Amino acid sequence: MKLLALAVLSILPLAAGDDATFLIRGATVHPVASPDIENGSVLVRDGKIVGIGRNLTAPKGMKIIEGKGLHVYPGMIDSATQMGLAEIESTRESVDTGELGKYTPQLRAEIAINPDSEHIGVTRVNGITSVISLPLSRSGEGGGGRRGTPPPSTIAGQAALVHLDGWTWEEMDIKKSAGMALRMPIVASPGGRGGFGPPDAGPRLTYTEAKKNYDADLRDLHEFFQQVRRYQKAKAANEKDFRPNLKMEAMLPVIEGKEPLIVFATRERAIRDAVQFADQEKVRAIIANPRELGKMGPELKARNIPAILGPTLELPLREDDPYDAAYALPQQFFKAGVRFAFGSFDNQFSRDLPYQAATAVAFGLPYEEALKAVTLNAAQIWGVADKTGSIEEGKWADLMITDGDPLEAKTQVKQVFIKGKNIDLDNKQKRLYEKYLGRP
Repeated sequence: MKLLALAVLSILPLAAGDDATFLIRGATVHPVASPDIENGSVLVRDGKIVGIGRNLTAPKGMKIIEGKGLHVYPGMIDSATQMGLAEIESTRESVDTGELGKYTPQLRAEIAINPDSEHIGVTRVNGITSVISLPLSRSGEGGGGRRGTPPPSTIAGQAALVHLDGWTWEEMDIKKSAGMALRMPIVASPGGRGGFGPPDAGPRLTYTEAKKNYDADLRDLHEFFQQVRRYQKAKAANEKDFRPNLKMEAMLPVIEGKEPLIVFATRERAIRDAVQFADQEKVRAIIANPRELGKMGPELKARNIPAILGPTLELPLREDDPYDAAYALPQQFFKAGVRFAFGSFDNQFSRDLPYQAATAVAFGLPYEEALKAVTLNAAQIWGVADKTGSIEEGKWADLMITDGDPLEAKTQVKQVFIKGKNIDLDNKQKRLYEKYLGRP
């Protein structure tokens, strides 16, 4: 058996062709959208899946990948990163997310993505084939300011859904504007884990001061949306003195319901505010990085508002929260009937996405839902389920071949395909490992 396994593995790197046309046969295929197929095959032509099932035959001359004893899964989707926008967080020159201005919807994450980022190779080696790249850091949930104030609400720009392969950002493109990133205003807490601001930021705001800032910030946000609507009417009326405005133009798809707001809302109150804001402005919303659900489950379900859940391997939000608050949160969303996907909200640990999902399984989330949350659910939330997220005819061949369950840390990803292209799994961490392993 060991010799057979070695023989199979030796075939894999040689069998996949650069022409994106091949047949994987004899593997256990996990389509996600339908039951698993034992001893199944996946037929790929020109980067798209054209056949899936048992006993498929390859046209004459087609390359064949023998998958006996292996598994085929759809490539995973990380629904929240800064991939290609931030390289080393502590080095300002390598981070392209700190734009000036309160409202900058005209900024597009996609055109700033660096296809040569070292994070890309490290991430896709674990079976992640596409990501959402956000023009807003995870501190969108609340950061630090002078006197302990959180940063004001911000429309940071357009998030992009991209493949983790390509010489240019154009080649990586899946969806140029998957959503508009918004940091929801919050009332700064006078205490709690972490608080707001650096230790030497001076005295914290009183609740009255913080609430006053919050109200003003929320009014400003509503006023900005009203400006967009006035601009929309002026454009439609073709007024004589009408002048195009990049900020306003970028917001039109949002108020027209064509593009969602990706709203960073950590606590239950912020989620409630986000839902109310979406109702008032009649826009679609996606809740980003919630750390608690509270009583908002029925509200989110009734309005069909999905969520992008952050890492499960985290400390509780509050000092007196249960130890497993983060671990069990996905199960709460599932029980409430809220559709969700997982996002790392990180570059460094994006590769750990499957293990974040696995932790949720250990704390009550059904396995099938955890797998969907990094594949099909993510594709549905971002509006690309007709292209990726599962193994189905007509979709791109975004695939991974593994020797086991991809949510298990011991599983090895043997081969990754993006749009049918066999991806080189070399990466910086592998090179460093080999370098120091061979150290004299």
